[in-house]
Amino acid sequence: MSTNQSQRLLALDIMRGMTIAGMILVNNAGNWHSAFDPLRHAKWCGLTPTDLVFPFFMFIMGVSTYMSLRKSDFKPSARLFIKVLRRAVVIFAIGVGLTWLSKFIYGTLADGKSIAEAANTWSELRILGVFQRLALSYGLGAIIAVLVKHKWLPWIAGGLLVLYAVILTVGHGFEYADCNIIARFDRAVIGDAHMYRDRAFGEPFIFDPEGLLSTLPSIAHVLIGFLCGSLICRTRDNSRRINSLFIVGTVMMFTGLLLSYGIPLNKKVWSPTFVLTTCGMAASLLALLIWIIDIKGWRRWTGFFHAFGINPLYLYVQSAVLAYLFGAIHVSTSLAASGTTSLNGWVYLAVLDPLCGHDAQWASCLWAILFVFINWIPGYILQRRHIIIKI
Repeated sequence: MSTNQSQRLLALDIMRGMTIAGMILVNNAGNWHSAFDPLRHAKWCGLTPTDLVFPFFMFIMGVSTYMSLRKSDFKPSARLFIKVLRRAVVIFAIGVGLTWLSKFIYGTLADGKSIAEAANTWSELRILGVFQRLALSYGLGAIIAVLVKHKWLPWIAGGLLVLYAVILTVGHGFEYADCNIIARFDRAVIGDAHMYRDRAFGEPFIFDPEGLLSTLPSIAHVLIGFLCGSLICRTRDNSRRINSLFIVGTVMMFTGLLLSYGIPLNKKVWSPTFVLTTCGMAASLLALLIWIIDIKGWRRWTGFFHAFGINPLYLYVQSAVLAYLFGAIHVSTSLAASGTTSLNGWVYLAVLDPLCGHDAQWASCLWAILFVFINWIPGYILQRRHIIIKI
């Protein structure tokens, strides 16, 4: 491995670690009613810092896909297709398994259901989710990248975004209503019982932010990351890498922002402008990290994020399981109006809220930060022992 390649991979690991830490942070507020606005998703159209972490990770997955497929020289083979398919199926299964585990843990520990009753939730289990979107986007993106000449990939990514923009425009895709084509398509294919219920505006709306139809732009998202990975690997000089990434990132970001006046930025819809803007920001951030880590040599701060970056999926799964347990295990306390609260609720009420002078927003934020550190500890142990859990 060349020195430049090794350094590039460090910058990529750090960015991956930053996004995983960010995903854990925004997913685990101490009190959702009191979370700071930047730590919440946009209710519908719009963009907050929280909306950046998932698309950043998807962009990084595209970059990593290029580096992985390059080992086989992008030549299609049964072995390569089986490898891609196996990884996609495993990631998808983990996502479904986490959804089931959440219902099982809350059913047994919080609701007092029997094990058999809590386990039998398949009839109402949400099928799609974050891991499932990663699996579908990675699998389809990787297959396209192997079967199609790379000079056509920008056209395919652009074509998917244009096609999706047309679908959204003619199908009321930006309306928070039952006429929304994404909601109608997913409900027809998946069924109401297996979809997410969005409560951004109070009343539940059957709409899956990681649905099937909105996977189309997610494939383009991965392909854009893939093309940026190609740009990085084909350029040996770090200064040229930075310049190229900044140029590409700036063009995409401003294109997305300008087009957002006609095609709004919307994470739940995964709008084409959302893809362009977040990919542009991600490319620019990666360029900045290469400059900081590889050119300037400022690496002391990277250790914390490196632990998340080398075992990202494992630590994200770990954080989800711990969140279920902290939320489902209840303890008796006079601090709660009902007389009982969850374990994380007790820490929030008994420790963090008084520590922050009963400032609910800061107490909520402090719990989220604490939870990130709790998940970092096993990651640090794995890093020290040079253990990488791969899928």
